[in-house]
Amino acid sequence: MFGARIVIADADVAFRKKLKGTLVQAGYFIAGEAENGRGALKVIFQTEPELVIMDAKLPGAEGLEVARIIEEHRVAPVILLTTSYELELLEEVKASWYFACLIKPVSDIQLLLTIEIALTNFKKLVKMEAENKRLKQALEERKLVERAKGLIMEAKGFSEKEAYKYLQRISMDKCVPMVRVAQQVISHFSKNYKV
Repeated sequence: MFGARIVIADADVAFRKKLKGTLVQAGYFIAGEAENGRGALKVIFQTEPELVIMDAKLPGAEGLEVARIIEEHRVAPVILLTTSYELELLEEVKASWYFACLIKPVSDIQLLLTIEIALTNFKKLVKMEAENKRLKQALEERKLVERAKGLIMEAKGFSEKEAYKYLQRISMDKCVPMVRVAQQVISHFSKNYKV
């Protein structure tokens, strides 16, 4: 995924410059830079990067708080940078959507490998989230159809198969999705029969 757009957020100008040089040389595009938390959020939401590399102790709004906001909006994966091993930071990283935590100074190879893994895993996670949402919606729709089917079976004395065919026929005749027919049936029975 070389060519990915990256935002760098770190108060150390010299470090940002070195990191930018490494990333550009490797074929990445630097979408923006920031030296504090507020600036980082502004740049991130304006440029919508594919990855954010930020210092865990970014001034202005701690890097972890900025990363939580990025996570909440699912903007991009975050790679946190720190100057030392910190147990509480490790616990925070494990409990959240951070994709890596690297200790400065970071070797070029380690950084580039981490970026590619973060980008790949983020795409997988977003895809899984979308699939999970789709499956939940399908399950909810199925529950509505089952409930409507049960109400029709009770009201009309139909078998399960007949009730389903009945809903299906209404759906086809009215050219509306089966779930909408089910919602109308449930609404009708709820109003008229206090189901």
